[in-house]
Amino acid sequence: MAQPIIDHMSDDVEAVMLAARVLVAVSAQSVAAVEDEVTLPQLRVLVMVASRAELNLGSIAAGLGVHPSNATRAVDRLVKAGLLDRRDDPTDRRNLVLELTSAGHSLVERVMNDRRAAIADILTRMPAARRRSLVPVLRSFAAAGGEVPDDAAWSLGWTTD
Repeated sequence: MAQPIIDHMSDDVEAVMLAARVLVAVSAQSVAAVEDEVTLPQLRVLVMVASRAELNLGSIAAGLGVHPSNATRAVDRLVKAGLLDRRDDPTDRRNLVLELTSAGHSLVERVMNDRRAAIADILTRMPAARRRSLVPVLRSFAAAGGEVPDDAAWSLGWTTD
């Protein structure tokens, strides 16, 4: 019986698994830092709005994969918290357009900056030569993995800026 292809790459797979755990922890810590302000689904809404052109409730529901009533409740809470603004769509008054308030922008920016700072801290603990060789390897890995395009990165809780 032939060995699965993974066997001869097990060290490589385990190294990537370790790195993935670190990156997931960085994301989780950034979410935990704002959990007293927003829930994870609410943060996803804010990131979605920050990363895409003007959105309506239907787009939010589709993006989250939830029933429109769930999206409406999440948006209502974010509007009440002063993080999201909704207004009539000037081109179609049956729709609402959602935009981040300055407080919403600040919260999303804080989460992304926390992630960047945590990653930068990790990188500074690496030898410079290893760090320089890491960038092309990570870009190649992302490309081989079918990197999530910028217009869908919000679904993973990452902004595109």
